[in-house]
Parts: sequence; C-alpha cells; structure tokens
Amino acid sequence: MSEKRIALVGIIVSSVQSVERVNAVLHDFGNYIVGRMGLPLRERGVNAISVVIDAGADVVNALTGKLGAINGVAAKAMFQAN
Repeated sequence: MSEKRIALVGIIVSSVQSVERVNAVLHDFGNYIVGRMGLPLRERGVNAISVVIDAGADVVNALTGKLGAINGVAAKAMFQAN
C-alpha cells in the first residue's frame, strides 16, 4: 500500500439514476473518508459532491476509477503537496 495522503475528490453526478450507485461506492470506501459535502444543483439537474480522503494513492485512484465508471458521473482527485 502506498503512503497515506490527504486527497480531495470532486464528483459531479449528472444522472439521478446514478445517485444510489455513487452512494454505495462511497460507503464501500467509508473507512478512508474524513468528510463529505454534497450540493444539489436542482435547477441544473446536477449534484456536486466533495469528499476528503485520508488514504494511499492506490485507494484514491480505485475510488475515482469506480466512480468514473458509473454512467453520468465524473470524478477527479487532487492530492496534498508533498
């Protein structure tokens, strides 16, 4: 496992049908999640979620990969500077 770092994961959910799958993936990674904030942008039909993770890069990349594989979901991670 790689060295633990703080990462911020930005998630945009543009398909209401995908919300349940996104929440299931986040639940699976719950041991690494420090905090989460979701903002429903109803007038645009989009949900924006930010998640702070304390984990190795391999875990963060696995999370963003699983989220990005869901239809109507985009996810990107930003890591703390070394």
